[in-house]
This record gives sequence, structure tokens and C-alpha cells, in this order.
Amino acid sequence: MKKYKLGYTSGVFDLFHIGHLNILKNAKEHCDHLIVAVSTDELVQSYKNKTPVIPHVERMEIVKSITFVDEVVAQTNRDKVAAMEKHQFDVMFVGSDWKGNALFNKTERIFNENGVDVVYFPYTSNTSSTLLTQVLTKIAQPN
Repeated sequence: MKKYKLGYTSGVFDLFHIGHLNILKNAKEHCDHLIVAVSTDELVQSYKNKTPVIPHVERMEIVKSITFVDEVVAQTNRDKVAAMEKHQFDVMFVGSDWKGNALFNKTERIFNENGVDVVYFPYTSNTSSTLLTQVLTKIAQPN
């Protein structure tokens, strides 16, 4: 895989886990400078109908402390084309669970027209923030 100058990825990064770490590590291996956009609580509420367990400001601090991350920004909307225009990255890294999603099909087409690549990394199927939340909720419920 080619080495890029400026990479970008985004996510909620709630209940930080190995899948999050894998995408950040893999992304940094393929770019000189990695920008990570962390979704605000309001944005997550708007499309997932739930509030993250960890507040936005704390999630930003957690992601900022990861050695693979060069820059952290707030993600206030899901418009990847606007993010491309604002940050001028030449590659966006995404988990393979988004491949084929209508949002990313359109984004890929626009990115290609602008010389920006989309690179999909393997999804870590045995863990997710949603799965962790379900397990913790089950443990917390009295018998």
C-alpha cells in the first residue's frame, strides 16, 4: 500500500477498545500525519439515538493520547466531503464494516474525482463499543 502524506479517520471512540486501536495504528502506518475526528455527543445522539458512555471531551483526550494520532478534531457532522475540503487530506481510513454503505459509495466517488483515496481496514468483529455496552448492562442488572 502506498504511503500518504495526510490521513483522516473518524469515529465515536466510545469505550475505547482494540478495534479502535487497530484502525489508528494501521492508519498511521500508511500516512505521515493522521487526523482523527471524534464525534460529538450531539452528533452521536442524532444518528444512533443514544448518548456515548464517555463524554466527548474525555473521548477527545483519550484519542489525543494515542501515539499514532497526530491531530484530533471534533466531528460535528457526518459530511466526509466537507471534512476533505476543510482538512485537505489525501486518504480517509475506514473500517471494512462501512464498505458498500450508501454514504461511503457516494463519498468514494467524490473523493476519487478529487484524487483522495478511501482505504478500508478489517473490522474487528469480536469487539465493539455496542457489544461492550451490552455486556456491561447485563452485568449491572440485578438478578
